[in-house]
Order: sequence, then C-alpha cells, then structure tokens
Amino acid sequence: MKLPRDLSSAQLEKSLRRTFGYEFTRQVGSHRRVTTPIGGQHHLTIPQHDPIRVGTLRTILGEIMEHHALTLEQLLVKLGYR
Repeated sequence: MKLPRDLSSAQLEKSLRRTFGYEFTRQVGSHRRVTTPIGGQHHLTIPQHDPIRVGTLRTILGEIMEHHALTLEQLLVKLGYR
C-alpha cells in the first residue's frame, strides 16, 4: 500500500481532527501534539513539515492504526486518502 507522498502536516492534522476527534494540545518548536479521547486517551506528535517524510508518516499512521485497531487500508480510506 503506497502512502501519500505530498501530505503536509496541516492536511494530516485536519483529517485526524475530522475523523478521529484529535485536538491540538501543545506545541514545542516545530512539533505539534494532538490528543483524542476516542478509544482511550491517545497522543500524537506531528512535525510541521510540508510534505511529511514518508518514513515519519509511516510511523505516525502506525501509531494511529495500533490505537484504533485498523489496517493501513482502512485507515487511509477513513482519512480520505484512498
């Protein structure tokens, strides 16, 4: 499954807010932390890059997949990238 290559941090954060209820909680330098109460409290740190590197995106999506018990395909469909 190919990941989006041109995804910015702002686009990812907007998709996470809309789909899983993640909300901005704090920022340190160029890294924003978002949190969701859905499925138990879960925190993610998203670097403010445009675009997000594929390896970094894979790690972030892996954390989301684990927390919400989704496959990569299911996650990409829910976020609107498929």
